[in-house]
Amino acid sequence: MRILYVDLEREWRGGQSQALYTLRGLGERQLQAELVAARSSPLAMRSREAGIAVHDVARFGLRARAAAAVRKLLSKDSFDLVHLNEPHALTAAWLADAHKKLPLLLSRRIGFPLKKGWVSQRRYAAVERFLANSKNVAQSLTDCGIVPERISIVNEGVEIPPPSSERRSSARSHWGVEDHEFLFGCISVFVPEKGQRHLIEALREVRKSHPEARLLLAGDGHCRGELQALAKRLGQSEAVLFPGFVNDVAKLYDALDAFAFPSEFEGLGTALQAAMAAGLPSISTKRGALSEVVDHERTALVAEPNGQEFAAAMLRVMTDAGLRKRLGEAGRREVRERFSAERMVERTIQVYEDVLKKWR
Repeated sequence: MRILYVDLEREWRGGQSQALYTLRGLGERQLQAELVAARSSPLAMRSREAGIAVHDVARFGLRARAAAAVRKLLSKDSFDLVHLNEPHALTAAWLADAHKKLPLLLSRRIGFPLKKGWVSQRRYAAVERFLANSKNVAQSLTDCGIVPERISIVNEGVEIPPPSSERRSSARSHWGVEDHEFLFGCISVFVPEKGQRHLIEALREVRKSHPEARLLLAGDGHCRGELQALAKRLGQSEAVLFPGFVNDVAKLYDALDAFAFPSEFEGLGTALQAAMAAGLPSISTKRGALSEVVDHERTALVAEPNGQEFAAAMLRVMTDAGLRKRLGEAGRREVRERFSAERMVERTIQVYEDVLKKWR
């Protein structure tokens, strides 16, 4: 089986980590996969480092150039299918008339309704199979008129790191966190729906009785300045770390005592999954597809996205070592059994095989 994988995202987000897991997993199983990606994008560079064949596309006029690249590749090489990892990739493949030659598969990670314009509807009609990352996203596609036969659920996955006390000590030193301090963390893009403001508000309440609490907010986005201003206004500037975008996210998880995920809308939450895989006791909302990941009091604590509820949950986690141990172990076990990168790759291949069997 030979797969042409297309992802034109210029930044590194959850979808791109899933793309790299998939591409590496396909290669490990002796399946040929090649990537069309934006030149110098994190995904292009990391994929090339992993030994994956990458076809770079200049960023100026990205979709048109990508369409030309896809058309050229399909005309000279024998691929079996095209996997599109995000909407711009679909546009490029549609412009290249790829759907007239091979089945197109589109990964879908958000529960927003599909766009209703004529062009958008034509693009979506060209998709042979939608790969929804959750039941929630699959339902949103059905609500938009996509028949169930065109939808397959492929839960996103994460790698399961081995525990290491040595890495923890090094990571905390790197971020300037003292041994006696309790560090909560969240990794996510800085946009309003991710809810980081709720954590800053919660931290103020927690520190009234536990001044050793600190918060690390990793990521970047247009709300960064607002979040920093909020921390300053609430008197929490010294207690909140803003390291920006971090390539080595494992070092972030290693430094944390607990993970907090206040998202107001979420596809599946790979940052939360990764925290659970690392054995971190976690606090999360159940918005969007997060209800498919966390089970209150068993694998995580669940709170509504507001400062008051997150403060109460954070205090529970801080003051109950037994709870931390129980949640950490159960969360890690849940991810290993349901949301590992290995399971995601195997499920993706199953969908590939099913599509090809019906296409031929």
